[in-house]
Amino acid sequence: MEAATTPAAAETQHRHGGCLSVRTFMPPGPVARCSGGSSQAAGSPDEASCGSPRWIGKSLSCVCIKRKGAYERICVNLTPVQEQRLQRLRHRMKVYFDHSRRDHQEALRALWYATYPDQELEGLVSEQWKDMGWQGRDPSTDFRGAGFISLENLLFFAKTFSASFQRLLQKQSGNRATWEYPFAVAGVNITFMIMQMLDLQSTKPRTFVKAVFVQMLSEDEWAFDLLYCVAFLVMDKQWVEKNASYMDFNEILKSTRAQLEKELLLEDVLRIEDMPSYRLLC
Repeated sequence: MEAATTPAAAETQHRHGGCLSVRTFMPPGPVARCSGGSSQAAGSPDEASCGSPRWIGKSLSCVCIKRKGAYERICVNLTPVQEQRLQRLRHRMKVYFDHSRRDHQEALRALWYATYPDQELEGLVSEQWKDMGWQGRDPSTDFRGAGFISLENLLFFAKTFSASFQRLLQKQSGNRATWEYPFAVAGVNITFMIMQMLDLQSTKPRTFVKAVFVQMLSEDEWAFDLLYCVAFLVMDKQWVEKNASYMDFNEILKSTRAQLEKELLLEDVLRIEDMPSYRLLC
């Protein structure tokens, strides 16, 4: 599913030597708030500011927003920890679901029993899977878009926030449309949307959203999985508020991405737990 790509408060984008420059409508004047990761002093031709005050004075690289004229530029030097965790995340993204692998089979069984602890699973290919919102008897055919990580995300959600997971699975909140979204397939699409939003295929941050996420990932290796849980709740909330039906799913996914991007760029959001929508989880 395609997700929204409109950057907040940006008019045009230009690339310079691996950095991303975004033309904005910020007023002129000093913006330097920290010196970490930058040797530029306030008032110099290229002023710099830290992406977040909490990272000042730490050994982490500073996410610097360099400004020259009407342009801002991201220049990030990743720390070894950030490089390592991004590599692990990219590796997870490249793993396809393989029904012949024992660990993949066990993960699928674990998802079933985390979802329906009192129901015996008849098999990895069964009509039962349709109750969870898979398209057919074999859920492995639905992982093609996002791979094994989408199963890991669902399992993380089911085990970490079981009350929220069950509430969404059972469609317990709000007045629902007759033609609802299939829960499990929606989860796979949410994983794919987040991967696109964070531009995880690139080796260096090329967007403000990814630069912020990289800092969050260096603080918490489970940041991607937590963001997934938040995204699922945001999607469902918008679904109910807009009285959406299945044909509206792509539009709801786009608006979900826009909401996530907006929250990630808030000045006081330093962790996934600081996002306003995180409070939806229980």
